[in-house]
Amino acid sequence: RRRTTRERERERQTASMGGGNIGEGRQPVYGTMVPFGDPSWYRGHNSPYYRDTHHAWRAKIRAFCESEIMPYCKEWDDEKKLPDDLLRKCYEAQILPASCGGQWPTEYVGPGPADFDAFHELIMIDELSRCGSGGVMWGIMGGLAIGLPPVLQNASKYIKDKVAADCLNGSKRICLCITEPTHGSDVANLRTSAVKSKCGKFYVVNGEKKWITNGIMSDFFTVAVRTGGPGPQGISMVLIEKSMPGVKCRQMDCTGVWASGTTYITFDDVKVPVENLIGQEGHGFRYIMYNFNHERWMLIAQAVRFARVCLEESVKHAMRRKTFGKKLIEHPVIRLKIAEMARQVEATQAMLESLTYQMNTMSKEEQNLKLGGDTAMLKVQATKVYEYCARESQQILGGIAYTKGGLGEKVERLGREVRAYAIPGGSEEIMLDLSVRQAMKISKVLKSKM
Repeated sequence: RRRTTRERERERQTASMGGGNIGEGRQPVYGTMVPFGDPSWYRGHNSPYYRDTHHAWRAKIRAFCESEIMPYCKEWDDEKKLPDDLLRKCYEAQILPASCGGQWPTEYVGPGPADFDAFHELIMIDELSRCGSGGVMWGIMGGLAIGLPPVLQNASKYIKDKVAADCLNGSKRICLCITEPTHGSDVANLRTSAVKSKCGKFYVVNGEKKWITNGIMSDFFTVAVRTGGPGPQGISMVLIEKSMPGVKCRQMDCTGVWASGTTYITFDDVKVPVENLIGQEGHGFRYIMYNFNHERWMLIAQAVRFARVCLEESVKHAMRRKTFGKKLIEHPVIRLKIAEMARQVEATQAMLESLTYQMNTMSKEEQNLKLGGDTAMLKVQATKVYEYCARESQQILGGIAYTKGGLGEKVERLGREVRAYAIPGGSEEIMLDLSVRQAMKISKVLKSKM
């Protein structure tokens, strides 16, 4: 029998998705099968996003997380630092190079997974976030994922050669320094100054940076400074090294994300060679904005999985715990709570995958034009769902969710870390306002092209 045009098209689509023996968009069942414990494509739901290379990558990252990270999160949280050899292990597992924005840095680390794309990065973040620790997640990639991209995208070969390979292989660390004691979301008005010396060989940097992820353990700082007048046009970026005289770091005592090394940094007459200027003077604000969508997307991916961890822990507890002669899951009020969590988590997961697909199929320039508002709105959605699930899971688990360690360890820790996701990367109020302003702007642009 001759194949029809439709049949040939189906075969073509199957091949393009790496379908092989799983067919068009079909996904193999994977995971523990705890109800709602993993995204729907783990449960065999069809998806156009994931191929064989994603399945292999998922299994690799899960195995690494369960053997090298999950058993030690409480210990690292209590010590407020990660072990010295963990980043090297993360490099060998290809985790560090996968966290820099959807493009594999082949020049510095060699080839990565086959056909590496944004969904590989999403899987990496999602699977590692099963550990239920924002501190560990930020400790591994929080500084690298936002501090290195401005260097890779805009810096001179001299700076890239100094920084990139060592940071990607885990032997050195880098962090991003933007937020100041008086300026968070208001990036355009930051105060840290960089004044060129009379000899013209240095920028003399003075100022303070606050809530800097990985700062206490970093070797390099990607720093937003003011080299010109007021407003965004006066902002530049420089690479500062911790070994430079005048750099002082103090670890901050925060409510959560303890293992990430949140830091207060002071720059006191730090002489930075002009060769350490990243890109061009006055272009720093543009470099910062260029990477904000990716930073927020990473926070979204973590928050969605953290919400799911709270949901999964609730289901597991409800299936083993008995009250009044029957399991918790047999009480309608508990099933209602689980259903309310599940509907929000699954909907937000679908939004995240849709946004990731846009990232996968648009140029960086098109992403920054079209996705800023969508990303901002989804960040609010994800962190609100995370907050809701953290509270409801604490209600279901009861006292063990109020106790460090033991069966309620993940829920207790995640309950403390909600604000670390709702505020950094853009607070909810700023993000919602941005989403509407961007929608209005894009509407005008699209109407003009009709």
